[in-house]
Amino acid sequence: QVQLVESGRGLVQAGDSLRLSCAASGRTFSSYAMAWFRQAPGKEREFVARISRNGGTMFYADSVKGRFTISRDNAKNTVYLQMNSLKPEDAAVYNCAATQRLISAYYSANSYDYWGQGTQVTVSS
Repeated sequence: QVQLVESGRGLVQAGDSLRLSCAASGRTFSSYAMAWFRQAPGKEREFVARISRNGGTMFYADSVKGRFTISRDNAKNTVYLQMNSLKPEDAAVYNCAATQRLISAYYSANSYDYWGQGTQVTVSS
């Protein structure tokens, strides 16, 4: 089991950048595939990005491709989301998620078993 804690919340203007972090407890962080999801008020949770256990494979939602980068540092038990060229529509609560299960639906929230409490990102125009 793993506990996830996000950080990096902030208020930024459109076009700015922000980096989110997700710190994980435990000694088996490298056994988890990690992902970022986001949820705006009144909206369904949306997949943002996913990274494989060894950091070698990344997938992104079309809406963030070319702007966001997911990465991980297994030595620090941390996954990151670098967000560049932020848009007002990126505003949401961002959650990191983890799974040890071998799954193919990386974009589905149901594929992940552990979730952080979330961090707020606000983007003004």
